Amino acid sequence: MKRMLAIAAVALLVSGCATTPEEDTWADERDPFEQVNREVWDFNEELDDAVLRPTAKAYSKVPQPIRTGLLNAVENLDEVSSIVNNALQGKAVDAGVSFWRFAINSSVGVLGVFDVATEMGINRRQEGFGEVLAFYGVGDGPYLMLPAMGPTVPVDRGGDVVDGMYFPLDNLNGPTSVARWVIKGLEARIQVMELEPMLEDSLDPYSFVKESYFQRWQDKVYDGNPPAPPEEEELDEDFYDQF
Repeated sequence: MKRMLAIAAVALLVSGCATTPEEDTWADERDPFEQVNREVWDFNEELDDAVLRPTAKAYSKVPQPIRTGLLNAVENLDEVSSIVNNALQGKAVDAGVSFWRFAINSSVGVLGVFDVATEMGINRRQEGFGEVLAFYGVGDGPYLMLPAMGPTVPVDRGGDVVDGMYFPLDNLNGPTSVARWVIKGLEARIQVMELEPMLEDSLDPYSFVKESYFQRWQDKVYDGNPPAPPEEEELDEDFYDQF
C-alpha cells in the first residue's frame, strides 16, 4: 500500500510538471551537446541504412567458423593492452590471465585464430585504458555521438587511442589496422540487429541508445557490479518512508 501511494504521488507530480516544462529542468547534464549529437545521430542513421547495415547483413552470411576465427585473431591483439591495464589497476590475477591467453592463443591457437585459452577455461579479462582512467577518478566527460562510430565519452574513446599504442597494435600497418576495425565493427553491428525491435519500439531511440551506452560503460568500469544510482537510493530510503 505504501508503495502504491508513492507511485500515485510521483504520477501526480509528473503530470503537474508536464504542463509547464522548463527546458533546463529536463536537460541531461551528461549530454551538453545534445543538439549537435542528435544531428550526428541522424547522419549515422542514414549512413547505417545506406552502408553499414547492408554490409553487416552480407558479412553475416560468411561461414561462422571463418567469422569466429577472424574475430578471435582480432581480439587476441587486445590481450597485451589488457595485461597492462589490469596491472595498472592492481588486478594482478586478471593481468596474469590476459598474459596466458595471449601466450597460448598466439602459439597453440595459431596467432589467435583459435581461442584455445577459452576452451581451457581461461576466459577474457579485457580492460581498456579508459577504464584505468576511470579507476583513478578521471571523469567521463560529455556524451558524444561520433560520425560513423556512435556513442562514447572522451575518457572511453581517449583510452582506445592509448590502447592502440601498445604492442602489437602499434606495429600494424594501415590496411591491417583498418581490417581489424572493420571486423570488430561488423560483428558489433550484427549483434545490434537483435536489439533493433527494442530500438524501434522506444519513444526516443536517441535517448534509448544513450542510456544503453552509459549502462554498458558503467558495467565495464565496475566489472559488472556498478553502484546503484543515487536517485534510486534516495527514493528507496527517504521517499517511500514518508508514506
